[in-house]
Amino acid sequence: MHVADYVWYITVGVLLALLAFDVFVIGRRPHEPSTKESARAIIFYVSLAIIFGLGVWFFSGGQYAGEFFAGWLTEYSLSVDNLFIFLIIMARFQVPRQYQQTALLVGIILALFFRGIFIAVGAAAINQFSWVFYLFGAFLVYTAIHLAKQGENDDEDYKENAVIRFAKRRLKATDEYNGVKLTVIQNGKRFVTPMAIVIIALGTTDLLFALDSIPAIYGLTQEPFLVFTANVFALMGLRQLYFLLGDLLRRLVYLSLGLSVVLAFIGVKLVLHAMHENELPFINGGKHIEWAPEIPILVSLGFIIVTLGITTILSLHKSRNMPVHHDSEPDRPVDTTGAAAPANGDLDDATRAELDGLQEPRPSDSKKS
Repeated sequence: MHVADYVWYITVGVLLALLAFDVFVIGRRPHEPSTKESARAIIFYVSLAIIFGLGVWFFSGGQYAGEFFAGWLTEYSLSVDNLFIFLIIMARFQVPRQYQQTALLVGIILALFFRGIFIAVGAAAINQFSWVFYLFGAFLVYTAIHLAKQGENDDEDYKENAVIRFAKRRLKATDEYNGVKLTVIQNGKRFVTPMAIVIIALGTTDLLFALDSIPAIYGLTQEPFLVFTANVFALMGLRQLYFLLGDLLRRLVYLSLGLSVVLAFIGVKLVLHAMHENELPFINGGKHIEWAPEIPILVSLGFIIVTLGITTILSLHKSRNMPVHHDSEPDRPVDTTGAAAPANGDLDDATRAELDGLQEPRPSDSKKS
C-alpha cells in the first residue's frame, strides 16, 4: 500500500486537530457529559471511522479496507476492555464524576502516546527481522490464555501494579481532591492529590494494554498507515462511551473471554505468517514453509465480528438480571489507598440509634435561649 507523504500529513493533521478539539474545547471544563452529548460524539467518531474505511476501499481496494476494519474492531474491543479497567480505577479512588472526564482525557492521550511509540518500534522490528512475528504470535497466545483464565470481568481481577504501589507509598498525598490539580501546597509543603495517583494508574494501565494491542494489529495488517489510523479511531469517543454506558460496561461479563479467543486467533495467524516467511536457520533449514496457510483478511474480519457479536449477546443475556448501580450518591473524601471515607449509611447500629434519639430544637427553645 503506497501512501503519499501529503496523505500522511493531512491524515495526522486532521486526527490531531479532532483530538485537540476534544481536549481543549469540549473538555476544557470539568463536567459530566450528558447522554445526548455522549451519543452524538460516539455516532460522529464511529461514522468517521466507517467513512475512512470506505475511503481506503475506494482508493486502495477491498484488501486494505478489510485490514483497516479488522484492525479497528479489534483495537476498539481492546480499548473497551481498557475502559472497564478505567471504570474500576475510578471506583477504587472514588473520583468525583465531574473530574472523571479530565482523568479519562489524560488516560486516552497517554494511550495514544504509548501506542505511537510501539507502532514505530514494531514497524522497525518487522522491517528488519521477519522472525519477530513468532514473538508477536507467541505473546498474543500467552495473553489469550491469561485472559481466558480470568474468566468473567470482575473488579477483583484488577490488581495494582508495582508503579502504583510505589507511588502510594512514597509520594506525600492529600486525602481530598482539589479540582483536577495534581499537586497542592499545604503549610509550605507540596503534596500530590489523589488525582495524580489516578493518572499514574491510568498511564501504567495504558502502557500494559499497548503491549497487547500493537502485536494484535500487526497480526491483521503490516501497513503502518492502517495500524496508526485504526488505533487512533479506536481511541476516539472512548471518553463519551464511558459516560454513555457507565455501569452497563460491567454487563459485558464475557468480554475478556471473547477477546482471548480473538487474540488467540490472531496469534495463530501471526505464527502461520512467520512460518510462511520463515528465515530462521534452525527451522526448516531457513527456508519458507510453503504448506503454512495464509489466512485471508476477510476470514479474519468475519471471525472477529462473529466472535465479538456472540460475546456481546451472551454477556447481555447472562447479566440481564444484574442490578444497575447508579452514581447518585454524593462524592466522599478518599485516601490514597483508594478507600472511601465512611458515608452516613455506614454508621454502626449504636451510633445510628443515638442519633435517632436526638430531637431537633424547637423554635420556642431557641427563643428561650
